[in-house]
Amino acid sequence: MDSTNVRTTRVCHVVAMPFPGRGHINPMMNLCKLLASRKKDILITFVVTEEWLGYIGSDPKPHNILFETIPNVIPPERLKAANFPGFYDAVMTKMEAPFEQLLDRLELPVAAIIGDIEVRWSTGVGNRRNIPVALFWTMSASVFSMFHHFDLHIKQSHAKIDLIEQVESIAGMSSSNVEELRIIFHRDDPRVLELALDCISRVPQARSCETKSYLQWLDSQQTGSVLYISLGSFLSVSNTQMDEIVAGLQISGVRYLWVARGEASTLKDRCGHMGLVVPWCDQLKVLCHPSVGGFWTHCGWNSILESVFAGVPMLTFPLFLDQDTNSRQIVEDWGNGWRVNDEVKAEKLVTKENIAELVRRFMGAESDEGKQIRRKAKLLQDKCVVAISEGGSSAANLDAFISSISPGKGH
Repeated sequence: MDSTNVRTTRVCHVVAMPFPGRGHINPMMNLCKLLASRKKDILITFVVTEEWLGYIGSDPKPHNILFETIPNVIPPERLKAANFPGFYDAVMTKMEAPFEQLLDRLELPVAAIIGDIEVRWSTGVGNRRNIPVALFWTMSASVFSMFHHFDLHIKQSHAKIDLIEQVESIAGMSSSNVEELRIIFHRDDPRVLELALDCISRVPQARSCETKSYLQWLDSQQTGSVLYISLGSFLSVSNTQMDEIVAGLQISGVRYLWVARGEASTLKDRCGHMGLVVPWCDQLKVLCHPSVGGFWTHCGWNSILESVFAGVPMLTFPLFLDQDTNSRQIVEDWGNGWRVNDEVKAEKLVTKENIAELVRRFMGAESDEGKQIRRKAKLLQDKCVVAISEGGSSAANLDAFISSISPGKGH
């Protein structure tokens, strides 16, 4: 990189610190690419662990985004699911010092830090160094509002988190949101929830040798005939439920592309000739492929945004934290999806018979209900295109953010 292009006193140097996880690094990189495309004299230092540089270091990126690494001071990615609270704790306690040491080594002064909201120490680092910090939230605005108002309720009433069952109403929240909080707190690990609330309170592409094969497989399928399935990066369903899903898909007769990551090798032998199982894919490219007519999703916010952009209706199968709320928004508010299991708050087994019948109806584009969710999905896609187009709300907000962190803006 020619140093004369960026190493000037007027360069806006931004340091991006994502939480070390696929569902956080990918959207942070997407944000950084957008910022880099909208301002010529911006330089972004994207900080990852040495392990994550091995995963994404060869991915294409703009010339004004540079990788920097900190040592592998946290458990490896393959062990995250076994003890996520322990992994989270390591991120909170062991990454801050090497991040500060990295800041000391940077030649250019830092105009702003963009920290994942779950990297809670980023605000303290910025405050100590008099560097503005922008916190990056990777879930939906609805979930942020829900947690924010609950956090305010706890502070104002001096209540304990585990007393949510006794709370009838919370200022600024609908009754359905309060009920969703009860579901989340009943089902998920309380240590993770406490960490999530603490994050709120602080606010004032991998490569794959199978890339060509799965795209070629999609090219050979009929338009809108393939159900794309992804249940997230590391969270999983029970073995019993997985057996029912596999059997239900086989009974349905619907073709599907399933990204199963760690379980890919096992599922390949069980899924028959109707499906293709891969450990990784370019999800946005898959969702935009004309053969894909539906998306079975765990309701992670990144996946939802990509599905909306592609105009693909969703089957919701929430597993964790914000995903119940995201599912309700898809099914009840937007109308571009159906639930796999209506009993969201219960750990109820969905049988293979129910799965087969649901998948057949969902992928039957000629039925009235199938036409309705596809019409809603197309309307949302159109709104998304307007928002990200030049002059749209997303583009305008990005420009306003860049302006606020650029040198000479009063920082």
